[in-house]
Amino acid sequence: MEERKGITTGSDTQYASEPRDNGMDEEDLALMEQFLNDPAHDYRNLKYGDTVDGTVMRIDKDEILVDIGAKAEGIVPSREMQSLPAEDRAALRIGSELLVFIVQSEDKEGRAILSVDKARQEKSWRMLQTAFEQGDVITARVVNYNKGGLLVNLDGVRGFVPASQVNGISRGPETQKQSDMARMVNTDLQLKVIEINRNRNRLILSERQAVQEARETKKDELLSRLKEGDVRTGTVSSVCDFGAFVDIGGADGLVHLSEISWSRVKHPSEVLHSGDKVQVSILSVDHDRKRIALSIKRTQSEPWTRAGERYQLGQIVEGTITQLASFGAFARIEDGIEGLIHISEMGDERIQHPKEVIAEGDTIQARIIRIDPARKRMGLSLRLNREPDEPVEDVDEEPENA
Repeated sequence: MEERKGITTGSDTQYASEPRDNGMDEEDLALMEQFLNDPAHDYRNLKYGDTVDGTVMRIDKDEILVDIGAKAEGIVPSREMQSLPAEDRAALRIGSELLVFIVQSEDKEGRAILSVDKARQEKSWRMLQTAFEQGDVITARVVNYNKGGLLVNLDGVRGFVPASQVNGISRGPETQKQSDMARMVNTDLQLKVIEINRNRNRLILSERQAVQEARETKKDELLSRLKEGDVRTGTVSSVCDFGAFVDIGGADGLVHLSEISWSRVKHPSEVLHSGDKVQVSILSVDHDRKRIALSIKRTQSEPWTRAGERYQLGQIVEGTITQLASFGAFARIEDGIEGLIHISEMGDERIQHPKEVIAEGDTIQARIIRIDPARKRMGLSLRLNREPDEPVEDVDEEPENA
């Protein structure tokens, strides 16, 4: 019988030839080592403030059980998912992914306390910071208003849009401003972040800047497509002393006073008003200064091109006195065609000034005594019974300010 060497320690004796009996052989040990080294079995060391993607394990009335990769599942109490829309909560299923915020890494039962509300807010702050840095335009719904402006909600982050930064708010009386703001509640606005301070929970936005930026982008695209001679339909956006601005679909162009009508126009407001729909022709496009010159009258045929067919010597026509001068008066026969009534053709008696006989705005009957379509000239006479062979005084005056 083989003799076994023993090692005596106190009263116990161990034999060097026998391994300890721990119930595991070399193959079991290898499998255990492989299991422990597998990253899939690493547990997250989560702490307050972490935001992680979890997997829904169970949905109860008052809480949701979520696997967040920790030693134990976490729970989202009902108080921590107030911002989750009812339709989104109803759509949750076992296995659904859910973004959560770690409120408490471990409670008395060893579970993490999670928050959907804070996770949505965290995600929103990050998105808003990125939008601010990149100058992006975002969409937000108006949830309320106060004396100074509109309040919007962006997934748990409250933002403020000053009244001065909203296009649809009147600059008139306070009552009108409040009415305008009340009307905008529950509407969506395109906004740009102009100030963000997370530490102070401060978020200021502007609709005016967002609209202006969108308009500038649209204007650049439009300018690249416009060609001289193109005809567009536009809307009069404003009227000023020297002309009118017309929106042609993303950019305003100027119709100068001289390009409004073939007839003489003293002020654009005589024929144009904000909101009017008009046809305009593109006269020129200045890409460097981003300016567009437009014409309304050039979308219509030039009246003098058909004057030779419509009017003849001796014809009696009706006209409206448009301007008096020391040498006579001008009368509009039709849009774009005016004739001169020389002072010598205002009657049989000699007069010192046309105002002794007629006034601006008067409607008169006159005889055509001279016509030159090529030079756009027409001579008229108030002496309807004058003899056709009477000599005509050779005058060639232009209307003042023509």
